[in-house]
Amino acid sequence: MNQKRQRILHISTAHPPYDPRIMYKYLPVLADEYDVYCAIPNADPNVSPKVHFIKLPYYKHVILRFFITCPLIVWKTVRLRPDLIHIYSAEFLPYAYIYRMLGAAVIYEVQENLYKKIHLKRHNRGWLLKRAFQFFDQKARRDFSLIFTEHGYLTTYTDLAKPYAIIYNYPLLPFLDSFRRTYRRASDPIDFFYIGWLSFERSIVTLLEGMALLKSTHPNFKVHLFGHCSFTSQDLEALPAYQLVKDNLIFYGYTDQAKAFAKAAKSVAGLALLKPVGDYPESYTTKMFEYMVLGLPVITSNFPLYRAVVEENRCGFCIDPTDPVALVESLRFLIDHPTEAEQMGKRGRKAAETTYNWSSEQPKLLNLYKLSLSPNNYELDPVR
Repeated sequence: MNQKRQRILHISTAHPPYDPRIMYKYLPVLADEYDVYCAIPNADPNVSPKVHFIKLPYYKHVILRFFITCPLIVWKTVRLRPDLIHIYSAEFLPYAYIYRMLGAAVIYEVQENLYKKIHLKRHNRGWLLKRAFQFFDQKARRDFSLIFTEHGYLTTYTDLAKPYAIIYNYPLLPFLDSFRRTYRRASDPIDFFYIGWLSFERSIVTLLEGMALLKSTHPNFKVHLFGHCSFTSQDLEALPAYQLVKDNLIFYGYTDQAKAFAKAAKSVAGLALLKPVGDYPESYTTKMFEYMVLGLPVITSNFPLYRAVVEENRCGFCIDPTDPVALVESLRFLIDHPTEAEQMGKRGRKAAETTYNWSSEQPKLLNLYKLSLSPNNYELDPVR
């Protein structure tokens, strides 16, 4: 007779329904060992057939998520009596104690350093939210296991009482391999690829100004932009550079990664510029590694953390994220030297195969689950 599997519940009030880390990396591997449920906004049950999905509404403002979404999650899931809940949203921290009182272990995943970024939020900021976050975040350090997506968080998160793991958001090779193609020929159309949030902090102005400079020598190019925009169409229209290149830009909005990466084939390069604000300089941008897996040269920011990857492996350029001239010089080099660009892509791919891929992170996840579900986890060492 088979032993009953332990029940796991993932909870997010804000992630998109096709978030790659949750949907393609976490849930499938956990479903092989546990009975997995996932409560997430606009859930699509077809993403992972082995997982039980609970569809939630999505609200942009955290106050609505706290007073509407979070109680709804409790009402829909507390009767499941999970053995462990894995939460991604700081606003759910107070509600997590309900499950803890019922005997569930709790893993709290920290995917952004709000101590450095909450003041940058467009909608969800203010002294009351900041104080509430700090209070419950400090409690979580004592009571819950934690997952961090970067090692830099440990300078902020100290004196942790429970096991923790640093699980980098490295790409999943089998998933991305289906979109990999041979590098473009010199005669192919000139395309560039971007996936991720689009914002002023992510150097959208530098990108537009660099593309405007490129248009003077290479007028017929396209930039494929996938991701949510944190700015309005009016914000874009007010930028002089946008007026010069708007016919060269294709904004797709947020979409499933499978649809987005299909457009990456034959691109000249993958773009991943971020300004030195918040926790960006000490946090890897996942798209950098995804471009490497796809065999695309990378153009990213000149943060020391990024330079250690890109320059050491000679797989692209690290530039000042506020300098459009540096951007256009990199773009022109890759366009005019396709053989060298292809070699950059191959070196990036090799680095991803040997170091920067999900196979190194998956065991950390499974190990932390075993530690967290152990009745004596307070005596166990962290997962490094």
